[in-house]
Amino acid sequence: MSQAPASSRITRNSHPRWLRLTHWLNALAVLVMVTSGWRIYNASPLYGFSFPSSVTLGGWLGGALQWHFAAMWFLAVNGLIYLIINLASGRLFRRFLPVSPKGVLHDLWAALRGRLGHADLSHYNQVQRFAYLFVMLDITMMVLSGLVLWKSVQFPLLRELLGGYEGARQVHFIAMALLMAFVVVHLVMVLLVPKTLWAMLVGHKESV
Repeated sequence: MSQAPASSRITRNSHPRWLRLTHWLNALAVLVMVTSGWRIYNASPLYGFSFPSSVTLGGWLGGALQWHFAAMWFLAVNGLIYLIINLASGRLFRRFLPVSPKGVLHDLWAALRGRLGHADLSHYNQVQRFAYLFVMLDITMMVLSGLVLWKSVQFPLLRELLGGYEGARQVHFIAMALLMAFVVVHLVMVLLVPKTLWAMLVGHKESV
């Protein structure tokens, strides 16, 4: 089948305004949640270390809790809006599926050898698809475990599913650590492919 002439092709924004807005709001909410969460953690360390006060938010336990709860609801609402629009528009299935272990390993190996192309920003390779789907699930686990830590008595079933209050603390911390690992890899990829940052700031046009 022959391609349509360039003049007759439809151009659309693969990074629409709602996507860019929810992305940056999610990033802000995560930054506040993590830094205030580190201050809360320092008040009762789960492991044998504490985070430097200079990278925490809140100043003291009460202040950190207020920042943390505010950011939690902000992240939950904004994340839900992001998910609903992705589902309603069909973008979730177009951008993030299909994904398979074989495909992820294939694209990961290609990336490690520097042979994974980034010319089409509207197309996510399988490593990206897996990473984005994973971080959606990871943030969901952060919110659910956070609910147990916040209102343990009010969520007895959820508390038991997470292994009790201490189990929820473990889940919450591990989810945070995995999210930070994602952020680090994400920032490295942005440095390697700077045009992805520009696309998330001003949008990216594609022909369909």
